Amino acid sequence: MQVKIRLARMGSKKNPFYRVVAASSDAPRDGHFLEILGYYDPMKDPEVFEIKEEQLRDWLSKGAQLTESAGSLLKRRGVLASHSTAS
Repeated sequence: MQVKIRLARMGSKKNPFYRVVAASSDAPRDGHFLEILGYYDPMKDPEVFEIKEEQLRDWLSKGAQLTESAGSLLKRRGVLASHSTAS
């Protein structure tokens, strides 16, 4: 089982927010996950982004891969200086 750090969409129609989760690569986007690592709300002004950095680094040290969207969001927010995204 490969673990991915990815975004899970929550919220209502036209009012999304996202959870940053650690999930099995086999699980559906909004399905079962292993742990909630944070959240991202692009609809607020300014955008709200919170992450549990210690748990994130723990998952990455265990071999979890970042998806493109999660990786770019974490890099843009300065949480990850240089970590390769999932291939």
